[in-house]
Amino acid sequence: MSQNNAYWHANLKLMAFCLTIWFLVSFVFGILLVDQLNTIRLGGYKLGFWFAQQGAIYVFLVLIFFYAFMMNKLDRKYDVEE
Repeated sequence: MSQNNAYWHANLKLMAFCLTIWFLVSFVFGILLVDQLNTIRLGGYKLGFWFAQQGAIYVFLVLIFFYAFMMNKLDRKYDVEE
């Protein structure tokens, strides 16, 4: 496998990981499991409501910084950094 193909494969794996987390937090926790999560309270709010309104946004922000950090690491590893 060439270096470019290896870089692209690693990039796709990272994107798949981040999109899986995004899907879990936004769709599964915020919509599908909201009733089960609402039995737990976080700071006075039901956890399902918190995920749908605020928690997902926090996770998305963390995902953005995680993706940027990991892509910089991949860029250095495959010598394609800017």
